[in-house]
Amino acid sequence: MPRKRQLPYIKKLAQRGKVSVWLVDGSWVRTNIEQEWDNYGHHYGYSFIPENEIWLDQQADDDEQQFFIKHCMVERRLLARGVDEETARQKSNEAELEARREAGDLKKLRPKGHLANPEDMHVRLLKKLVSGVSVWIVKGRYVRSVFDIEFTAGGHDHVYEFIPTNEVWIDDDITDAERPVVILHELHERNIMEKGMDYDHAHEEASKLELHYRHHPEELHAALAKEGWE
Repeated sequence: MPRKRQLPYIKKLAQRGKVSVWLVDGSWVRTNIEQEWDNYGHHYGYSFIPENEIWLDQQADDDEQQFFIKHCMVERRLLARGVDEETARQKSNEAELEARREAGDLKKLRPKGHLANPEDMHVRLLKKLVSGVSVWIVKGRYVRSVFDIEFTAGGHDHVYEFIPTNEVWIDDDITDAERPVVILHELHERNIMEKGMDYDHAHEEASKLELHYRHHPEELHAALAKEGWE
């Protein structure tokens, strides 16, 4: 009997030639290995992933696995051949977008001659803050298909031009357990950008804050209150 794999492994999803595709606990990876790891990855992007493996994050909604696998297979093949990172990223994004087109996402959300409507991304309103900012759960698959294929976890109107004024978006792929720390990141980042800080420095500060509260969840409620989540 094969030895049971430990975290972050959850289960094997597929085999693509010599490459095995694994579902992993992304929250554990972000807390214990690499905070910036997002929906998927492979060895050529993250050295902690074994060479012949692709990792997909365990998500609240797993309806994009086919797209992520396609992306990873193309990208790792190009990088293994020595193609530069930016070219490999662009080619794998193109392959993923084509898969999304074939699945009908663009036809559904962006009818011929029309732009996609940001309101169509909304799943449900989590909270409207006293400041007037609305925090929405959004359909991450739709956002990636029609607005930004690299949208991950969350975002707000000071970073993404397609997000309406005074809105913060949280990807519906984020599990209930991980959602509060993602909300904290986005609210803090938005608050300090509104005061004039540039994105790079704001993101860095928000990421440090997020990592602290991943390891100290008992302090998270008070931290959210400071950002206006009351």
